[in-house]
Amino acid sequence: MASSDTDPLARIDRLIAEERELRSRATGSGLGDDDKRRLKDLEQRLDQCWDLLRRRRANSEFGVDPDQARTRPVSEVESYQQ
Repeated sequence: MASSDTDPLARIDRLIAEERELRSRATGSGLGDDDKRRLKDLEQRLDQCWDLLRRRRANSEFGVDPDQARTRPVSEVESYQQ
């Protein structure tokens, strides 16, 4: 893993930890509206982070500066087919 991947991976780890905490609370008593909105926001931010990480790695693989990759808007990232 390139050192330039460290920051996006650290961000992903933090978001995943928060997402897991919310999901664990959801299985018990459910989530309130604020927590549901936060969970949706986390899912979208994680999609953006994974997209950015993949593009940084691709840039690096093809000899392009990975720092040129920028976070894409949720509307763009969310429209991709898995």
